[in-house]
Amino acid sequence: MIDAQQLLNRIKSGVASWIDYSEFLNLESKYLEPFLNLAQSITKRNFGNIIKIYNPTKKFPAISITGSECALNCEHCNKKYLKGMKQILEEKDLEQFLLSLSKENGIGVLISGGSDLDGSVPLLNFLDTIKKVKKETNLIINAHTGLLKEETAKKLSEANVDIVSFDVNMDEEVIRNVYHLDVELDEYRRSIELLQKYNLSVVPHVCVGLNYGKLHKEIESIKFIKETLLNPSLIVVIALIPPKHSNMKFETPNPEIIAKTIALIRFIFPNTEISLGCMRPRGNIKSEVEIYALKAGITRIEIPSKGTIKWLRKQNSGINFKYFSACCAIPEKYEKFAKSEKSDIKRYLNL
Repeated sequence: MIDAQQLLNRIKSGVASWIDYSEFLNLESKYLEPFLNLAQSITKRNFGNIIKIYNPTKKFPAISITGSECALNCEHCNKKYLKGMKQILEEKDLEQFLLSLSKENGIGVLISGGSDLDGSVPLLNFLDTIKKVKKETNLIINAHTGLLKEETAKKLSEANVDIVSFDVNMDEEVIRNVYHLDVELDEYRRSIELLQKYNLSVVPHVCVGLNYGKLHKEIESIKFIKETLLNPSLIVVIALIPPKHSNMKFETPNPEIIAKTIALIRFIFPNTEISLGCMRPRGNIKSEVEIYALKAGITRIEIPSKGTIKWLRKQNSGINFKYFSACCAIPEKYEKFAKSEKSDIKRYLNL
């Protein structure tokens, strides 16, 4: 049986082991509050009383360079997220779109797409275009790469891509059964090493609940980030949205397990910003997920619900909100280019 107070003391004193952290993830709900309070106090001590709100708007669109096509047909996605992106399949069309975006005071763009069978997003043929656009504009380029080879990493660097959003998953069962991907875990390490070799800014993403809505090996993904990236400036946490059409049975992750994962990241990375990304459960549970995440120590949130903002204001009238028209994965050094007027966010929230 877990002694919650002893566990809390070990985490608080900085001597906790990975076994301790695993015990924390298995902690009963009735013992959770002091741990969330600790995560919150660490966050406020290192980042102040600030919450950053991100709303990409048309100034920071997401683009799929494969249209709605993906070779993997992952169970949790099945191409539905690609359909919500701007679909641009040709280099010349991408160049024209990005140059027009810049002229219209656009801030940046997420370049993504479906995966090939090896788990890579086929960016290579678009990187000369991105390099040209980067020379001519101030657009922030966030590339979602998937697993990658050295040629792609080298050209991403030469193209001056600002951010690489990289999904970290150390769960073999999820990789095989949900991603339909036939690769070894070492491929993730190899990809990170290549991104580091070419001095690319990596923002790791951790998805909670990909194992059919349950916690499974999220701690292994967090450990991997600690071992390979040491102390990244930002980690984005997302969570499974159960697919409506799948051969497998998924359930909605409990807001508590999302909060536990965030708190664990806060304990291990006290000086790292944590963002709650746009992929997370919707509907009646949305505000609960967001409020739990705020209690667990996030510093950023993308497109929060009105109820969450009202709750925050009620809990803490002295909170300093900062608003950005951008993807929540942008490093702090780019935020000055993405600041949004309060009037814009107030119109969005109808506050």
